[in-house]
Amino acid sequence: SGAAAEARFISSAKGKGLFATKNIHKGETVFVERPVVSSQFLWNALYNYRACDHCLRALETAEENAQRLLGKSSLVLPHPEQCSIRKDLHQQCPRCQVTYCSAECRQAALEQYHQVLCLGPSRDDPTHPLNKLQEAWRNMHYPPETSSIMLMARMVASVKQAKDKEWWIKVFSQFCSKTANEEEEIVHKLLGDKFKGQLELLRLLFTEALYDEYLSRWFTPEGFRSLFALVGTNGQGIGTSSLSQWVHACDALDLPMLQREELDAFIDQLYKDIEKESGEFLNCEGSGLYVLQSCCNHSCIPNAETSFPENNFLLHLTALEDIEAGEEICISYLDCCQRERSRHSRNKILRENYLFTCSCPKCLAQADDADVTSDEEEEGEGETDDAELEDEMTDV
Repeated sequence: SGAAAEARFISSAKGKGLFATKNIHKGETVFVERPVVSSQFLWNALYNYRACDHCLRALETAEENAQRLLGKSSLVLPHPEQCSIRKDLHQQCPRCQVTYCSAECRQAALEQYHQVLCLGPSRDDPTHPLNKLQEAWRNMHYPPETSSIMLMARMVASVKQAKDKEWWIKVFSQFCSKTANEEEEIVHKLLGDKFKGQLELLRLLFTEALYDEYLSRWFTPEGFRSLFALVGTNGQGIGTSSLSQWVHACDALDLPMLQREELDAFIDQLYKDIEKESGEFLNCEGSGLYVLQSCCNHSCIPNAETSFPENNFLLHLTALEDIEAGEEICISYLDCCQRERSRHSRNKILRENYLFTCSCPKCLAQADDADVTSDEEEEGEGETDDAELEDEMTDV
């Protein structure tokens, strides 16, 4: 049947876009894509959100996941057989003890980047260059996290380990790149006011930990900023959760009406209690670079959305509407609440975070609306945190 979508160049202003190569029905999966590189966020890992070091699959059982998020070790989940986590398959790197969900993931990581990044016995040594780099990053980038220096480290390590280095460089060069002043804006957004000093510190630590002659350009001030901006613009949030997997499986159970009502009530209450205890941080979270998904442009009325239904880094792009052959496939970079706001507010978020002004049909239709945010919007303005910005893409 071939791919249902392909990337095409639109214009120098817009760059690439993704277009349907055949008719796609609402609800259909347009494609499933694995990232060229991905990494869990550092604070997320530090706070014991246990995920496969390669594919980000959640490693806790649904029950352990719920117990931790609730802070209540006595919680028992009904229907434990609906939990998909297979602890018997988990494996660790024999040298540094990072955990993988399977032998396949351990092998894939080792073949792509882990030989370079394995800390071996220095895993807990704060003076090891990689640990210094991670510590510096955590001190600059508090939750809610939107990116990770380790994504860049894995890019470098992938090239370092590769026999065909040019192939990897070509892969990374496919991602949308920005001009110097745009790059500066993105880096500024990620690192805040002190960005110049922080960026230079990161670059020095990055160089100490990972320098490679073949990639020397990535370690110069300009090259490092470009790399940083590439990850900032193209990085796609990834969220996994064994609890949400268990909930989906429970939803699919064929139960007598009374049992169904009881189970639904139990799950609703569970989520309410977890929200009180852990707030919005429910998932194992990280980010990845996806060649096809990164070609998807934004629309405030998207015809497709991304999700991670397999509880790992495999991204599913699903059609929200019927899409005709030749039509552009768009996702939304805004979450549901942000999409309901005025055109002015939506574009403020898009300009600040993605450096463009939207001209989707919804924005064009509202072009004559007053450029003021309504009062209730003003109140909400302060709350548009970077968390929401990471798109609802992290919603599993």
